[in-house]
Amino acid sequence: MKRKIVAGIILAFLALPVFSQEMILPELKGFKKLSNYPVFVPDNLWDFINGAADTYLALGFVDLHVAEYKKGKEVIKLEVYRHSDHINAFGIYASERSPSYDYFNIGSQGYRVEGVINFFTGNYYVKLRTYSEKPKTIQALETLAKRVETMLEGEKKMPEILSLFPDEGKKPDEETYVNESVLGYSYLNRAFKANYQSGNDNFSIYIIKSPSAELTLNSAKRYLSSANMEATEGESRYVVADGYNGTVFLAWNGDLMVLITGLAKDQADIADKYTSLILR
Repeated sequence: MKRKIVAGIILAFLALPVFSQEMILPELKGFKKLSNYPVFVPDNLWDFINGAADTYLALGFVDLHVAEYKKGKEVIKLEVYRHSDHINAFGIYASERSPSYDYFNIGSQGYRVEGVINFFTGNYYVKLRTYSEKPKTIQALETLAKRVETMLEGEKKMPEILSLFPDEGKKPDEETYVNESVLGYSYLNRAFKANYQSGNDNFSIYIIKSPSAELTLNSAKRYLSSANMEATEGESRYVVADGYNGTVFLAWNGDLMVLITGLAKDQADIADKYTSLILR
C-alpha cells in the first residue's frame, strides 16, 4: 500500500508544470547573470510592478522570473511573465504594444524600440531592456531574446480568433483582448477587439466566442434587456441605443457574438458589411 501511495505522489509531482516555481534562465556570453530576485507570484507581484499589477493579475498572471546580465557598467534586464494560457499572454502583451514599434520575427509576435525587446510566445510574456546605446550591447539584447524564445514552450502563433477580423480597413497591430466587463457589462467577457477606419469613420469591432450557442444567446438577451429591448424570434441583428456606449450594433450566430461601436445609427450598412464577413 505504501508503495502505491509513494508512486502516486511521484506521478503527481512529475505532472506539475516544468516552471511552477523555478526557471533556469539562459546564460549570455561575456555577461554575468545575476538572479537575486525572488520568484514573483500573485501575492507579491505588487512588490515588483506596483500599480500595474492589477492588469497582469486580471489576465491570469501565474509567476514572474527576473534576472540581470552585467558586463562592467552595461546591464540587460530580463523579465519572464507566465500567464494561465496563450490568450491571456497575448492580452497583456497587446495592452503594452504600439503600432508604431519595430516588429520583427520572434515568438508569436514581438518588437524592438529604444533598447527594449518585448514579445509573447505560448503562455509567456517576455520583456528585455537595456539603457545602453552601444551596438554590441544591443546585439547581446537580441541574442538573449532569441535564447529565451527557444527555451520557452508553447504555440508561436497569434490567437486563432484574430483571423476572423476582416482585413479591409483594419488598423494593423491594434488588436487587443478584453478579459472581463466588455463595454462595462459584467456578463460580457473574453472579447477580442480590433480598430477600423472606413473613409473618415473610425470604429471598433468586438468578437466574443462563448462556450456554447446557448450562452451567446443568453448574453445577447441580457444586453438587449439592459437597453429595454427584447430579442425577436429569428432575428439576430440589432441596433442598440446603449446609455453608456452610444450606438452599438449587435449580432450573433451560434457561439459567436459581434459588437460594433463608433458608428452612427444611419451607418448600418457599414456594420452589416463587417458583421456578415465575420459571421458568414
